[in-house]
Amino acid sequence: MPTGSCYLPRLRAQARWSSLLLLLFLAITFSPDALAATGSLDLTGSTVGLIAVAIFVLAYALVMGEEKLHMRKSKPVLVAAGLIWAMIGWVYVQSGMPADAEHAFRETLLEFTELMLFLLVAMTYINAMEERRVFDALRSWMLRKGFSYRQLFWITGGLAFFISPIADNLTTAMLMCAVVTKVAEGDRRFINLCCINIVIAANAGGAFSPFGDITTLMVWQAGIIQFSEFFTLLLPSLVNFLIPASVMSFFIKAHRPEGVYEDVWLKRGARRIVLLFLLTVATAVACHTLLHLPPVLGMMTGLGYLQFFGYYLRRSLPRSIERKRERYTRRGDERKLAQLGSVVPFDVFNRVARAEWDTLLFFYGVVMCVGGLGFMGYLGLLSETLYTGWSATWANITLGVISAVVDNIPVMFAVLTMQPEMSHGQWLLITLTAGVGGSLLSIGSAAGVALMGQARGSYTFMGHLRWAPVILLGYIASIVVHLWLNAASFAN
Repeated sequence: MPTGSCYLPRLRAQARWSSLLLLLFLAITFSPDALAATGSLDLTGSTVGLIAVAIFVLAYALVMGEEKLHMRKSKPVLVAAGLIWAMIGWVYVQSGMPADAEHAFRETLLEFTELMLFLLVAMTYINAMEERRVFDALRSWMLRKGFSYRQLFWITGGLAFFISPIADNLTTAMLMCAVVTKVAEGDRRFINLCCINIVIAANAGGAFSPFGDITTLMVWQAGIIQFSEFFTLLLPSLVNFLIPASVMSFFIKAHRPEGVYEDVWLKRGARRIVLLFLLTVATAVACHTLLHLPPVLGMMTGLGYLQFFGYYLRRSLPRSIERKRERYTRRGDERKLAQLGSVVPFDVFNRVARAEWDTLLFFYGVVMCVGGLGFMGYLGLLSETLYTGWSATWANITLGVISAVVDNIPVMFAVLTMQPEMSHGQWLLITLTAGVGGSLLSIGSAAGVALMGQARGSYTFMGHLRWAPVILLGYIASIVVHLWLNAASFAN
């Protein structure tokens, strides 16, 4: 099969279409009599219900063709969400129950709003740290050290695993990929192995922290798993990363790249912004754990911390520039004196504007679409099929594999909306599998898709697929470790 990037949209479409058609088949085949519907009306067997499912499938097909169509992924799901809820509203108005549909819509919207504001603050801090050159400085340090290929493989993977719980798996993966492509420019085989390792590590690291992935954040916000309980997934996640990394490391040449020097200076206030982000995380955890209030309260308070600090940076900028000009003049450092002329005042709202708005709006569309289908009764039907027809363990393992071809956000939101009767250990299991299952394919996670673009031609779908058996071994091992290590939680 051709491995060029031009075939990627077709491969993504084929793989995801198969999974979506499977879910659609499950949703419309089984008897509605087995359904515990979310809404007052069971619409699973109605024409309106089937049209709604078709609209969602069509919208997701357009999302899958994003690279080929050059259309942002938020557009089709936004329209689909509007059409699905419009049909629900029309049916409930005709039935004389408009208040039921309005209440369901408001509940779904509230759940999204909490998550969106949380993510917005986190993205703003990450953008602020990027603007202050925190990530550039880390990359520069790694480049100056002149590590061997094997050392670079383990260091980038290890950093991806331990940074992603704080900075999210997508940002972390892109940072590590930038290091690899700069050091090993032209060595496609090594770049491909490193990118696979980075994707696995970033997804595994994101699985044991509420801040590592949108899916873990959703579970934490729902109150199903407490903040400290996520760390019980640390060892299973570590196993998920180490097993494939250990195997792949034997295929790396004992080679040391030429030294690459990159001079990067942190901008003023960079370290303090990192500390403010950690304080913001602590505030969010305290709000949820101690005050039993939504974590978004702590995150929005943390945005206030950043705004006050931004105000301080702007007001004190002239004095800071003058002090530095005097110091550099005494030293005769002409290069740094020239750099002072390009200093731009820090503006927190520029950081807000640079948030991934397409991702946030896509998230809104998916949540509202899935929420609408759940209100119609389809998620209850799917829950009955998976969690009653199968054991919860096999259902959660299967959903993790499905998340490799269908985005893990709708998979996790569907499970949260279904609310199947599961032990605490099973909720931890679906959190783990949905987080690390996306590593099985390059298209299975945002980190993988982003790196295919960043390392285009070196990291490919087929290059990742060749290592799928080894990655699957890590996936299975992480599940076994969780079932053994946290066995007591399955009795709840």
